[in-house]
Amino acid sequence: MCLFCKIVAGEIPSNKVYEDDKILAFRDIAPQAPTHILVIPKTHIPSLDGVNEENAEIVAHIFKTIPKIAAEEGLTNGYRLVSNCGPDACQTVPHLHFHILGGAKLAGQMG
Repeated sequence: MCLFCKIVAGEIPSNKVYEDDKILAFRDIAPQAPTHILVIPKTHIPSLDGVNEENAEIVAHIFKTIPKIAAEEGLTNGYRLVSNCGPDACQTVPHLHFHILGGAKLAGQMG
């Protein structure tokens, strides 16, 4: 079981900011911005490459929910959304996740 699956199962604690029956959002333990939240599907999907007809609805739900999470966090002046896919992109946990980064003017470079 991967790290994020253990968080979903409650085996590893997290600082939750949002949860419903499909997704979980929690604060990153090594924040790269004043606000740094990870949004994950509760169903294990290894990366963006694992999105398919059977799980695309969950990913759509994530994208519908991210703006609500950002608004609740006060990110009214913008935020960055990042998803790393595979080892060359530095994906460190093999479970699809999206980073919401904001709370300050971010550097112009991506990542």
